[in-house]
Amino acid sequence: MAVKKRVWTTAKGEHREAWVVDYRDGNKKRRLKTFAKKRDADAFAASSKIQLKDGTHIPDRAGVTIAQAGELWIEAAQLAGREQTTIAQYRQHLDLHIKPLIGEMRITTLTIAQARQFSDDLRAKVSPAMVRKVMTSLGSLIGDAIERGLATNNVVRDLRTRRGAIDNRAAKRAKRQLRVGVDIPTRDEIKAILAHVPARYYAAIVMAAFTGMRASELRGLQWTAVNLNSNNVHIYQRADRFNNFGPPKSDAGERMIPLPPPAVDALKAWRKNCPKGDLNLVFPNLDGGVLSHTQLQRDGFETAQVAAGVTRPGKDRRGKAVALPKYTGLHALRHWFASWCINSVADGGRGLDAKRVQALLGHSSIKMTLDLYSHLFPAKDDHEELHRATAFFMESAPSDGDILETQT
Repeated sequence: MAVKKRVWTTAKGEHREAWVVDYRDGNKKRRLKTFAKKRDADAFAASSKIQLKDGTHIPDRAGVTIAQAGELWIEAAQLAGREQTTIAQYRQHLDLHIKPLIGEMRITTLTIAQARQFSDDLRAKVSPAMVRKVMTSLGSLIGDAIERGLATNNVVRDLRTRRGAIDNRAAKRAKRQLRVGVDIPTRDEIKAILAHVPARYYAAIVMAAFTGMRASELRGLQWTAVNLNSNNVHIYQRADRFNNFGPPKSDAGERMIPLPPPAVDALKAWRKNCPKGDLNLVFPNLDGGVLSHTQLQRDGFETAQVAAGVTRPGKDRRGKAVALPKYTGLHALRHWFASWCINSVADGGRGLDAKRVQALLGHSSIKMTLDLYSHLFPAKDDHEELHRATAFFMESAPSDGDILETQT
């Protein structure tokens, strides 16, 4: 493997020079790679020599493009049986973000610097959350290519390793805690909303508010999972946005939830009028099929907010000032349930501990619960806690009289 300097004159008489790495690949085919700087040529020669020895070297011209690798990645996800919603998300990331910016690049030529530039270009167009999701997809795409022998190193993961500590600190600074009255409805707002929910959606909204079930879990709930004698509900499946049934988001998502009186009363009344269908769903559409997420959110939750005056100022498509729903997603009701559990129910009114809240919400880890809701748990007085912790010592400590007698 040789690093040579190449000098030539253009048709316009301009002097040019570059550095060329001349070598033979694993198939003994001659390869030439050109660099503007000698240090880059030397670095390539050194790394390629190791890769050739290990049998992992892939010449640039023999590599596939990132777009081609992306198609193989999605095909692999489909063959692995990934959920349709997950495949749709991968497709969106590939077609809308990855292909337009770096799709024509060969995957073997993508560098850490280029991956960083791709991230920066994304950041100028989409939210930080979307940047993280797309970069995760790109890293997964490259990982799949490595397993196929189409790439040798994952520059996205290398970038993440280098910037991990900085990004984690920045994420912690940027992370905003959920706020009651901003992200989480207040008790008075919940009362007002429930008083204005259309009868068609009343039971579903009550269930969301007093069980913390995800919208997908509500839409996939069957009557066979509801026990109105023991007042509990078994969560074992959900319906995705394509109306396909599948297991909950994680193993912890399968759980048994107690039904408080408002939910029991609402379900008993709703069962008499619930549309019948082969799917035996608790909250179906009018034909007995799967109710759409949009319909439940818009016609149930958002309509009730506007009617109850739980709104924020906004504008319609024509620019006219209108009152918009204050809380735009059904997840706000899940947040409300968590805060209600933490601060006002059971155990003498002191609320439930984090581990119990985690189980009710179906979070995969206690960390997820604490990351979202730790600030909602009642603060304890440090002096009171220290007093309780040292009470056993105070009981056995000598009295003032004993101390004085010892000193004399």
